Amino acid sequence: MKISTRGRYGIRLMLSLAINFEKGTLPLKAIAHEQQISEKYLEQIINPLTKAGLVKSYRGAQGGYILSRHPKEISVGEILQVLEGSLSPVDCVDNPTCPNSDFCVSLSLWKRMKDALDEVVDNTTLDSMAQEYLEKETGNLRQRT
Repeated sequence: MKISTRGRYGIRLMLSLAINFEKGTLPLKAIAHEQQISEKYLEQIINPLTKAGLVKSYRGAQGGYILSRHPKEISVGEILQVLEGSLSPVDCVDNPTCPNSDFCVSLSLWKRMKDALDEVVDNTTLDSMAQEYLEKETGNLRQRT
């Protein structure tokens, strides 16, 4: 299974908000520039995140977007659930309507795959990703000097 561009860009958008969380709101234009993603595309991604309560929007001169909760309290799994839906590798994991599901050996494999993926994304917070990003950024700056 592959995470779509929408999911990947959504994680990048939310990571920008996490990194700048203490600074206040961040305009979508600034995120688009920083992440090198079309502002129009980010508009399509930010709306469901706002409706899901992960992001707050503010209008006006100091307007922009900010996470609705601290980055420690938002998991990658929450973001992907909003933008991608279920991360099941096959439909029958979420909707076992197949008459062979009681005997299907593959179904247990698909369930274990989904459980493993959910374990990773549900236990990875925006804060941990932001910390990793900042550590890498600091390391890259040291290498350049």
